[in-house]
Amino acid sequence: MTNNSRSLYIGFTSNLQCRVCQHKNKEVRGFTEKYNIDKLIYFEQTDDVWGAIAREKQLKGWSRKKKINLIEKENPKWDDLYDGL
Repeated sequence: MTNNSRSLYIGFTSNLQCRVCQHKNKEVRGFTEKYNIDKLIYFEQTDDVWGAIAREKQLKGWSRKKKINLIEKENPKWDDLYDGL
């Protein structure tokens, strides 16, 4: 997820639509509320919870440049993908 300044937030959830809605409505305290993170720009899906946790940790360890390259490969305009869920 991101904001107008393109700050990046990475997380995982079992219900993406609900979780993004919570972030958009500022129902989640912390980083996303403080920095107005309200735009879904990239996501991956899996049925493997442990794999999702490992992938979240992997992505969080990447450089900003590598994260941006991943996003722009799939979503070059940084469109909000929430409405398409």
